[in-house]
Amino acid sequence: MRKALVKYNNITAGILSEEENGEYQFVYDQKYVKNFPEKFITFKMPVSSQHYKSKRLFPFFDGLIPEGWLLNIASKSWKINKNDRMGLLLACCQNAIGAVTIHPINSKADEEE
Repeated sequence: MRKALVKYNNITAGILSEEENGEYQFVYDQKYVKNFPEKFITFKMPVSSQHYKSKRLFPFFDGLIPEGWLLNIASKSWKINKNDRMGLLLACCQNAIGAVTIHPINSKADEEE
């Protein structure tokens, strides 16, 4: 399973994970739900304690991945298949333009930030 810490303006907003069966899940951080109930990541996923699930990478997160020539460069540089959307998201979106950034979670300590 691969996981990512999702930050909104450098505030931990939630965890995005790719399950072993290939499904995706996003869950808002409970502190974020309590402190920022109106600052949703995307209209399709309002701030809530519920777990959002999808068989494909959520369109909002997929939209953060580079396209065109920049995708080609990223794919070749990191040796990531263009169809590995979670891999590309983890590799390319730590310094994304905009309020939302994606940070790979490699250990239990990362989840506790």
